[in-house]
Amino acid sequence: MTSRSGRLYVGSNLKMYKTNRQTVEYIDQIHTLTGDLPRPPLQLFILPSYTALADACRQADPDLLWVGAQNMHWEAEGPFTGEVSAPMLREIGVKIVMAGHAERRQIFSETDEQVNRRVHAALANGFITLLCIGETQSERQAGRSEERLRIQLTAGLKGIPLDQLDQLWVAYEPVWSIGIHGTPASPEIANAMHTVIRQTLVDLFPSRQGNIPILYGGSVTPQNAADLVSQPEVDGLFIGRMAWDAVNFNRILRVVLHRLGVISG
Repeated sequence: MTSRSGRLYVGSNLKMYKTNRQTVEYIDQIHTLTGDLPRPPLQLFILPSYTALADACRQADPDLLWVGAQNMHWEAEGPFTGEVSAPMLREIGVKIVMAGHAERRQIFSETDEQVNRRVHAALANGFITLLCIGETQSERQAGRSEERLRIQLTAGLKGIPLDQLDQLWVAYEPVWSIGIHGTPASPEIANAMHTVIRQTLVDLFPSRQGNIPILYGGSVTPQNAADLVSQPEVDGLFIGRMAWDAVNFNRILRVVLHRLGVISG
């Protein structure tokens, strides 16, 4: 396994693509198709829409699949129309909370400060917290990829207590690589950017950085998944639309686990 923890983390953000019924059916398919795959070392997770979260948590077998939320407000309650709080998510059994996704940053103008507040709240409430970072195409063309990753990571993790780092995951999602028109990063580029992230974590948390999984997300397919997870700094995959069909998700998992020598055939 590539991960320092001995686990491979693979999941998907379902965005605004599946209804409640479709999400429950999808979970059932994942259970059926992947139930024979070893856990650990494999840790699967999905992030459904808010309306599907309660039923998803009831339907998912936590030994096979973790369920997470795509976003969470930093306040426990208050006049925040359209937002969802930690107590709401905790009550229904959510395991993971994502913060800082590129679409939240770009479409909804979330700032690094707001992302940091969400990270603080998610960690303080005991959630596995998935912090997403990534540079735009223009930033990459200007040679600012590494700078942008360091800024987002440093700002997003400002003030995080050391004793909460075991709950932290980081996802590198280059903005130019996600979405229907995204271009996948080469395994070499992905590993180079993960190396920058790892070094930044070393600088921020010298004693604890080795325990933080770093996942790659951006146009992952059955054709490139195995090469990506074979990179030494890639601890897992955060898959987009190719994982929204359970058959494709299962196919990717088996290709990856075969490459890593976890399963045969």
